[in-house]
Amino acid sequence: MTFFNDIEGHLLLAATRQEGRTAAERFTAPLHWLTDSQRTELEHRFEAEYLALARTSWQRTAVRAASLRDEYEARYRTLRRRLLAGLLLTCAAVVGAFAFCPR
Repeated sequence: MTFFNDIEGHLLLAATRQEGRTAAERFTAPLHWLTDSQRTELEHRFEAEYLALARTSWQRTAVRAASLRDEYEARYRTLRRRLLAGLLLTCAAVVGAFAFCPR
């Protein structure tokens, strides 16, 4: 599974870089007074900032997902314990009812 996660990560990174490049080109397009080297430098900086913001967002999302997973796993364990206790109590009641029933 790790192999596929790595591929997915690389594809996500490549797509985000392309989005950053596209956004940088849109940003610099109306700035006609820039020289080609200035435009290129600004586009590279914009792309790097775009990628840094995306990375920060991904990290926050991963932390929140882990937090939610832990919370739901704890609730699931509690629910499972309650269900098992209820099942055992029901079984004990049925066995007790049969044990004390006259035949």
